[in-house]
Amino acid sequence: MDGARGAGLPTPSPTRPTLPPLPIRRLRTTGVIGIVWLFAVPEAALADSCTAPLPSRGSQFSGVVRYIGDGDSLCVGPAARPNQWIEVRLVDFNAPELHEQGGQAAKQRLRFITLGHRLMCRAGQRSYDRVVAACTLDRRALGDVLRQAGGVEGGR
Repeated sequence: MDGARGAGLPTPSPTRPTLPPLPIRRLRTTGVIGIVWLFAVPEAALADSCTAPLPSRGSQFSGVVRYIGDGDSLCVGPAARPNQWIEVRLVDFNAPELHEQGGQAAKQRLRFITLGHRLMCRAGQRSYDRVVAACTLDRRALGDVLRQAGGVEGGR
């Protein structure tokens, strides 16, 4: 009696391969679908999701960071409610543009530091369809946090 039969496991047949247990097959399928979706949906399409009305100048607002546009812009708001996400351009940090040297690294740095964390912000002027704001993370100016984490400024 071989070990596989003794353990109650089916013996592989040379004509019919055995499949992994169903939960593993589902996990593999879900993972493949997730990876395909990740690359099939361009991130730029998500930028328009931050559609909440912009706060007035001088007002305070807060929210969890839900989306990162580039190295100095993000969206804050309640979970699963993009129509309530406020698009913010940081007033105290000018990251390189995405197509410039260091632009992608700046975006990844901002994502790593802020995504999923609550920011407190004070609204300044409007810039296009976003508000320029001074934001803090754990009571520290976000621009200072980014510079301390190796962020290099160089954007417009």
